[in-house]
Amino acid sequence: MATENYTNAVLVIHGGAGIITREQLGEREQDFHDVLSAALSRGYDAWKAGLSAVDIITTAVSHLEDSPLFNAGCGSVLTHMGTVEMDAAVMRGSDLAAGSVTQLTTARNPIMVARHVMECSPFVMLAGAGADQYVAENTLAQETQSYFITPARQQQLDQQRASGSISLSEDNKFGTVGAVAVDDRGGIAAATSTGGMTNKHYGRVGDSPIIGAGTYADNRTCAVSATGHGEYFIRTTCAASIAARIRWGSQSLHDASEAVVCDELLKLGGSGGIIALQSDGTGVATINCSGMYRGVVTTSGDVYVAIFESGSGIWKNIAG
Repeated sequence: MATENYTNAVLVIHGGAGIITREQLGEREQDFHDVLSAALSRGYDAWKAGLSAVDIITTAVSHLEDSPLFNAGCGSVLTHMGTVEMDAAVMRGSDLAAGSVTQLTTARNPIMVARHVMECSPFVMLAGAGADQYVAENTLAQETQSYFITPARQQQLDQQRASGSISLSEDNKFGTVGAVAVDDRGGIAAATSTGGMTNKHYGRVGDSPIIGAGTYADNRTCAVSATGHGEYFIRTTCAASIAARIRWGSQSLHDASEAVVCDELLKLGGSGGIIALQSDGTGVATINCSGMYRGVVTTSGDVYVAIFESGSGIWKNIAG
């Protein structure tokens, strides 16, 4: 359990949390480092170009969605029926605008659909067939189910089906992606995208698309993206609770994150982590489990990525 503290951060990202070991990753460890660092670099380029915090986070998350390594977009985990159902949410801190979609089956980049809902519709959240219809009506990028399904995810589903249960264990939660960013005008935003839970029941929705649970942003406090046991993050309204502790309890970002992730969640049995960022570039990554794919890029362009729990030289300066 640990909180890492960042200063002068432009963008912080995550790629899921849970029981993560070097033995599990093997030769893929470098692949994760490479994709995370590339997403950070793309987000930094958006920041350097003077784009908004929403532009920065959706640029980074779209890159992660396009990688089969993570449980979002291509490479999403499979439901009990062997299909992909994807969730995503975006929130802008300047005016609390938000967009959310759940149970998407055709959108190539769910995070861009969530953004479109926020910016171009009167709604906050669309679900299921209605969300898919929205994608088609607005000619957003689509793919067939075969694009999303990878052999590794099929194997995970087969193993889960063989166990005869729908599990909430940590090893079932890899890969939800998220980002928080601050632009050069001090605006912050948060985004989260996921394929959900392997072997999930028809209609199940986790915390990622729920504003205040897995995703939240308010310029007065912080932007938060969460990953882990969604049911527990919903019950604690995790992301909004961190912001509330800062706004009403005058807690620091570090203390608020620790209180929610390493106390409230753990007491309920929830495992996972969050990334969070404030308008002044103060950021954190807080986890209560053995690892979280994560990274940060600073105003000077330094890119750092990590996977395992802190304490043993885990940070790697990709830019240097």
